[in-house]
Amino acid sequence: MEWQGDGTVIARRPLGENAVIIEVLTAAQGRHAGVVPGGASRKRAAMLQPGSRLQLRWRARRDDQLGTFAAEPLRARAGLLGDPLGLAGLNAVCALLTFVLPERDPHPRLANETEALLDAMEAGEDWAERYLHWEMRLLAEMGFGLDLASCAVTGVCDGLAYVSPRSGRAVSRAGAGEWADRLLPLPALLGGAGDNRGRGLAEALAITGHFLDSRIAAELVGRKLPAARERLMRRLLAEGRGAEPPAP
Repeated sequence: MEWQGDGTVIARRPLGENAVIIEVLTAAQGRHAGVVPGGASRKRAAMLQPGSRLQLRWRARRDDQLGTFAAEPLRARAGLLGDPLGLAGLNAVCALLTFVLPERDPHPRLANETEALLDAMEAGEDWAERYLHWEMRLLAEMGFGLDLASCAVTGVCDGLAYVSPRSGRAVSRAGAGEWADRLLPLPALLGGAGDNRGRGLAEALAITGHFLDSRIAAELVGRKLPAARERLMRRLLAEGRGAEPPAP
């Protein structure tokens, strides 16, 4: 069995004295693991850090074996290692991918959006909103996509103010009625109207976090979300990325 292609390292762990096992995200093969002989050497270790883009050849006798990787560097993304926020973002992305994705299950759109997000992180862009939409893509790929186009109760597309914590569908202020205090506020960043404006990123990430926790962690995986996501949330808020803008 053999395949060739490009992939990004999302996890690595030692195997014996000289080898490492890496997990990579590829568009065609999904999340895929393999052994890199000699990967523990100083020269090879730097190439196999999470976030690094590699040219890969995977081989095994049978399809169900771990197999081995021959790897050559394409892009190191070393700039992320010197940026505390970028490193926190990288750690959260890699942790969620290894936590959520089944092995060898291709998700090409998610793989492409992951590459674009990591590129934005390395470039020092303001990538927090892109990260939010990446989490929404992750939920959608796992079958838990949010439906924020119209009210789940009335069917209207205007005046959307909440999200149902059970269904992930938007709810208008009129449709919420006496249930409003049991719903999640829908910020303007995700199409919300009314007095939710100005409190965007923190509330939006609270929505994706709720469904990552209640649907994926609790129902799909059966374990708590990786701590790397919570560390990223705290850092984003500490840097003011999710705070209300100052009053005019």
